[in-house]
This record gives sequence, structure tokens and C-alpha cells, in this order.
Amino acid sequence: MVDQVIRNGLVADPVKGTIEPKNIGIQDGKIVVISEEELVGKKVWDAEGLIVAPGFIDIHSHVSGQDYAGLLSARQGITTTVGGNCGGSPVDLGKFFSEQEERGFIINQVSFIGHSTLRRELGSGDPLSSASAGQIEIMEGQVREALAAGACGISLGLAYIPGSSEEEIYRLSQIVADADKLIAVDTRLKTPDDLDSLREVVEISRRTGARTQVSHFVYQYGTGVLTEALAIIDEARAEGIDIRLDSGMYTPWTSGIQAVLFSPESLAASSLELSDILIITGPYKGQRMTKERYDELRSQEERTSVVVFGDGVEEEIYEALRHPWAMPSTDIGPYEPGEGHPQIAGSFPRYFYKMVQERKELSLIEAIRKATLLPAETLKLSTKGRMAIGADADFVIFDPEMIQDGSDFLGLGEPDAPPIGIQSVWVNGVLGVLHNEDQGSRNGRIERS
Repeated sequence: MVDQVIRNGLVADPVKGTIEPKNIGIQDGKIVVISEEELVGKKVWDAEGLIVAPGFIDIHSHVSGQDYAGLLSARQGITTTVGGNCGGSPVDLGKFFSEQEERGFIINQVSFIGHSTLRRELGSGDPLSSASAGQIEIMEGQVREALAAGACGISLGLAYIPGSSEEEIYRLSQIVADADKLIAVDTRLKTPDDLDSLREVVEISRRTGARTQVSHFVYQYGTGVLTEALAIIDEARAEGIDIRLDSGMYTPWTSGIQAVLFSPESLAASSLELSDILIITGPYKGQRMTKERYDELRSQEERTSVVVFGDGVEEEIYEALRHPWAMPSTDIGPYEPGEGHPQIAGSFPRYFYKMVQERKELSLIEAIRKATLLPAETLKLSTKGRMAIGADADFVIFDPEMIQDGSDFLGLGEPDAPPIGIQSVWVNGVLGVLHNEDQGSRNGRIERS
């Protein structure tokens, strides 16, 4: 007899590429048996007619221990979230990890150390200036400390600190490469069709030997140049460079209005109009940007988040996610209820609805593989993203015909509205979410790389 049994489910095995009726036995948070035979457990959960898949791994997020972001992630079927992206992370990851372990969290957490964060802490916050030689040396030590504490790598938010020098980028990247960890890059995009920014990422990987991941690919290159951008990825991989990508399910993207991305010069280079920008936090939530609001919000220290409706091409979302080395992601941030971008609540359900059910771009098992095994392998998480004896008992149980997002942009719906079609989410053998309701479990772990 085992602690728990999930019976009668259609068990998805992304390693074998199969979906078969099986029963799963769970003991001490691990999968201990997978069998066609009936199993006996102290507790039995019936999943008849439903897919039982490894929990989804969100390889690009900004959750960083925020409870509501954690709940919104779990509702989507995410059992492991990867934070510290776009150059922003807790400064002291060792301290952050310890605090999270002490208080508990709804899902598992992984984190990069953020390059931008380290620069700000050293007083090199000017995004248009490079770090000094002394600052680079200090950052090298901080990166080594973060990796020793369990960081999965470094995130380079080059879009937010375009003044970063080649020297600081390569020196920090080399440390990560030598440790066989991952570099995630928000590229130094100058114009909507700037492919040199992607070639820079390839060169980082080529020169250092680092494994690299290009962040939110469609937000960067889904503006009519996606095919050309993917060709650069393919050429690099043919050369032996390990470069991968993540992408969300939307073309409108979000950031803070105070970022250099929204300087007058950057707006002019991108041909964005202020009316293309929707305010999604604070007292002006739900309003379009005006010159008066722009001047006011840009001068404030408190972050105000916005959504940008630019020149994104919807078809390029699906083209990106068809790519064999593409992984779905949310880019979720720490918002208050009623705020944000619909990606915070709908990304993964929308991915399965659009890519599998509606458009048939991917088979169900391939879509599951991209959301589970591929990010687990990318992060070298050997007990995640798998349906195998000894793997962590992280599961999402869902109806493949019903799964769909319920969130939408402010003015059209609720950005944090829950999805449909997901019955339950389990984290390390404990039920975390049932029919979108938080079960009070705080069984997530810090996954140190």
C-alpha cells in the first residue's frame, strides 16, 4: 500500500512519447509505481478520462515568492517556476532561497541571478553606461556566490541595460559557462527588425561555450522577422551551439514604464505611439497612455506596469512554438488582483487550446513535452518534467478537450481570470489546487541547480 493513488488517468509520458491508461502510486512525494494494474493506497484520486501529465515548468517568470503570482501559476498547471529573468532577481539568492524554504510556497521555485540587479547594487544603475573594471570584478564574485547557492545561471536583461559592455557580458557569461549552467537573454533589441541583437546572443554562446536561452522570443522577433530569427537559431544549432528559446501566447508585451525601453528615443526608434500603451497597474489602471500620464509616471520611482500593443504578428506565435527547441512561458509578474496582462493566468491553458485543440499545430504529447521535459532538460532538473519511477510527484490533471484560458486584457475581460479544464495540480505529492481553488498546501521546494 502506498500513500496515494491516482487511478484511471491517461498518463502522459514525455520521455516515451506515450499517453496510456495507467495508475500512479505516490510515496513520500515521489512516483513509486506506474502500472496498468489496480493499486491500493491510503488515499485514492480518480482521474478517469483526464490527462495526467508531469507538472508544467515555466522557464520564464518573475514570481520571486509572491503569493498571488504563485497561485496564478499553479492554476495554469505550473508546478515549477523559474524566476530572476530579464536581468532582475533577488540580490542575495542564498538568503532568498532560505526564506522561501522556511515559509513554504505553493509551487517549486528555480532562479537565475540577474545581471541588472547586480549592477544596480553596485551603483551602476545607468542603463546607458557600462560597468567599471572594479564593478565587473565584484560582479564576478557575486555570480560565483549565486551559482554556489543554487542559481540555475545568469539572466542578461540587455534590453534594460543596453549600455552593458562586451567585457562585462562575456566575463560574467564565462563563469556561468564554466559551471555548465544556463544564460537567459532578453536581447539588446534596438528596432523591431533588429536581428543583430539575436546574433549577439549566438556570439555569446559561441565565444564562451555557454548554453543559452532567448527570452520571450515572440515579444522580441514576432514583428514580421520571426522566420529569419528562427533561421539564425537553426544555423547556430547546426554549428553545435546549444541555444533554445521560450515564448508566450501573445503579441502585446508588458514592462515597467520607467524602463529605458520607454525613453523618448526608444519610442521613436520603435515607432510606438503613446496610445499603443495600456496602463495595467496603479490608479490609472485600464487607461491608455497620454503625454500627461507618460510624463508623470516616468518621473515616479514606484513602478507602473504597462502593456504595449505594437506591430506583433499573431501567426508568428504559432511558428515560434512549433520550433523543436521552443518552450512555452508566461512572463508572469507579481501583480495585485485585477491587475496585469492575461499571460499571468492564461498562458499555458491558451498554449494547449491554440496549439493542440484549435489549430492542431502540435500533437498533445509533443505539446506536453515542450512544457515539461524540454525545460527540465534545459535546466538539468533530473526529477522534474518526467513520468517515471523516482521522479517528483508533480502533476497537472486536465481535460484536453476543455482546457482553455479565461483571462483577457483590461477593457475586454479580467487579466487574472482562472482557466477552465484543469481539474487539479499536485506539487511533490500534495494536492495544491483543485478546480482553481487553493488547497492551502505550501509544498513547493527550492530547486537548486
